[in-house]
Amino acid sequence: MKKTYHIHGMTCTGCRAHVQHILENVAGVAAVTVNLEEAKAELEMDTDIPLKTLEKAFEKNGGSYSIHEKEVPQQKRTKKKPVENGNGSFYCPMHCEGNKTYNAPGDCPVCGMDLVEEADSTSVSGAIYTCPMHPEIEEEKAGECPICGMDLVPKEVNISAEERNYQQLLSKFWMALSFTLPIFLIAMSEMLPNNPLFMVMPLKYWNWVQLGLSLPVVFYATWMFFERAFRSIKTWNLNMFTLIGIGAGVAWLFSVFALLVPDFFPEQFKTESGTVHVYFEAATVILTLVLLGQVLEARAHSKTNSAVKELLKLAPNKALRLVNGEEESVSIDEIQEGDLLRVKPGGKIPVDGKITEGESTIDESMITGEPVPVEKSVGDGVTSGTINGNRSFVMVAQKVGQETLLAQIVEMVNNASRSRAPIQKLADKISAYFVPIVVLISIVTFVVWAIFGPEPSYVYALVNAIAVLIIACPCALGLATPMSVMVGVGKGAQNGVLIKNAEALEKLNKIDVLVVDKTGTLTEGKPSVEQIVGISEQIKDVTLLRLMASVNQSSEHPLAEATVRYAKEKGVSLSEVTDFNSESGKGVSGNVNGKVVVLGNLKMLETKSISPSGELKEAVAHQQEKGKTVSYLAVDGELLGYVVISDKIKASSKKALQELQKMGVEVLMLTGDNNATAHAVAREMGVTSFRAEMLPQDKLAEVEKLQAKGRVVAMAGDGINDAPALAKSDVGIAMGTGTDVAIESAQVTLVKGDLQGIVKAYRLGEATMRNIKQNLFFALIYNSVGVPVAAGILFPFFGMLLSPMLAALAMSFSSVSVIANALRLKTVSLN
Repeated sequence: MKKTYHIHGMTCTGCRAHVQHILENVAGVAAVTVNLEEAKAELEMDTDIPLKTLEKAFEKNGGSYSIHEKEVPQQKRTKKKPVENGNGSFYCPMHCEGNKTYNAPGDCPVCGMDLVEEADSTSVSGAIYTCPMHPEIEEEKAGECPICGMDLVPKEVNISAEERNYQQLLSKFWMALSFTLPIFLIAMSEMLPNNPLFMVMPLKYWNWVQLGLSLPVVFYATWMFFERAFRSIKTWNLNMFTLIGIGAGVAWLFSVFALLVPDFFPEQFKTESGTVHVYFEAATVILTLVLLGQVLEARAHSKTNSAVKELLKLAPNKALRLVNGEEESVSIDEIQEGDLLRVKPGGKIPVDGKITEGESTIDESMITGEPVPVEKSVGDGVTSGTINGNRSFVMVAQKVGQETLLAQIVEMVNNASRSRAPIQKLADKISAYFVPIVVLISIVTFVVWAIFGPEPSYVYALVNAIAVLIIACPCALGLATPMSVMVGVGKGAQNGVLIKNAEALEKLNKIDVLVVDKTGTLTEGKPSVEQIVGISEQIKDVTLLRLMASVNQSSEHPLAEATVRYAKEKGVSLSEVTDFNSESGKGVSGNVNGKVVVLGNLKMLETKSISPSGELKEAVAHQQEKGKTVSYLAVDGELLGYVVISDKIKASSKKALQELQKMGVEVLMLTGDNNATAHAVAREMGVTSFRAEMLPQDKLAEVEKLQAKGRVVAMAGDGINDAPALAKSDVGIAMGTGTDVAIESAQVTLVKGDLQGIVKAYRLGEATMRNIKQNLFFALIYNSVGVPVAAGILFPFFGMLLSPMLAALAMSFSSVSVIANALRLKTVSLN
């Protein structure tokens, strides 16, 4: 039997997986399907399971989740409430729990890494300057107070949790270093002849001094490492801190025990003065170096999502709103849809909207990656964060807050940065077995050295076992993929290529065939009416245009919009349409003033049993051979004429397709247009493969056919009729100038709607995957070489051993080296 339950408390795919795991472990449950979007779980059960049984399972393992038979009213979604240390959105840099986020800073419950603060599009962008005497004055730039003339000073803003964490770690590091250095010097002084320290007091007392100096390091500056190690063992989520905690903890506890009970140890552990060898310097130096690694990582992490931070700085804090013709300065948060805003020369455009008065050139490079300013005039859309040229204009706000393109870009980049690439599964599998294997190797190392090592064998055994634990940090392995993904996604966003998830980034590197739509993809998607042709001279062209535009006014197709726009330009009034029907890939029909009007291609006429004459077909074919699109008009079953529409091919389309073909990517054009028009466009574009008169289901079938042959298919489109094929393809690429449905169905969005963006996306995928493989290679080679060396494999041949302190230093810098390599992606050229 099947039964559906409502789940309360799920917020991410990690939550969905957790809920599914809980339900699958309930006795009697045969299968579970959890839907995150609908907050529902469908259970297949052998017999009906009481709700109380399921509730107990959630109480035991579910944390903040709960299960109900009826839907629980959800609170209305509101803006995240900032927490003390940042904007309230934190995630694990290794993505141990998928894209799960946390509401407070801390460390990941799985791997122990410090949670990273996500850049939030609602955060303040840039510094705000205010007057010390008049705090109500707030400006974006330094200057003078307009009231009293005093110099404006930066207003204090909330420090990000990322920066606060870095400062705290740095403070702890300097403290740890100040106590560790004296311990290190005391320990190393034993190597000096006639040690001057022993003239002050015997070694036994210096060992007690080392213990005292080590206490602040162990129990304050680096205590968090031991907490994480204990939690990892308790939950059996073994990670890098498991190894650090065991290694450094054993060294420190051994030393304390040696001080308290020296007679317990055999002679080989003792010095000439009768004291036992202590390892306070090894423990504190290891912990301090690990802390240094954490400090360097915290600083490096801030650079990996710098692309998002730079995007956030684009939006201004203030805007000039026009109220009854008067300008008033308002905060961005106060702007509402429909407000009129004035943008002055050199100013940033505050929200998305449309110019209503004036004209200017807009620098959109920060959004599209294209350096050439774009001419804008009345009726043209403008985007938040872009920069106005040298002329003033008035715009109407259409999208504000989280609805602006800039906010959506930030959200998409954040989501993509937290997603997991398929290649990361390899690293996850290795990490799952890595720590237990290392602990086993450490134990074997101790046993082998204790039995076969030179005297003092137990000392060698202890030191080498600790070195194995310390150097075998899986941190670099865990960071290898997510760091590259984060930088790669940010790099794409800066170049107008928005990646929805890491899987798409990985697949971009593998595509071998690109399927492209014609209208709005190869062409500008701004068709215009060239002429209206009537069959009979008795019917005026104005009458034909009125009928065409009237039936088209309910359609969102670009060809329909072109007809309506042309009618308005000609001053033709439109009639009301009833019984409107749109047949995708064919045309539209409706009732206009009591007449049945049909407008579309030959397939549309066939469905209405209307057949054009041979002469008419020939005239239409002549237009189509020139690459024009033609729609027939029939009224009450009688053909009255046709409309000729042209759509200019994008200047960069041909060059982009040629570059892709040189890279080994086959290009196939699919269009709903007729064969003659399709052939003309394909010939001009240099595309040898094309399919014409394709309905949405035909495009989908073509993609499936290619995939059945083992091809990796990318589909580029912009319309509603492209959505099924975009969703089915291995990588769906939507034009940012297209419909919302197409963008939602795709994994990659080209902000500018330019095919050159596909070339950039392909190169980005290639560069990112190469970078990920480099990181994985470095991490695996490092551990493969480091662990045997630490175990002492070189000692029989070269007499070389790896000190635990050097192992700690190498381990810390291994993670930093992986991040540094990922940061190289920022310098990759995509043009």
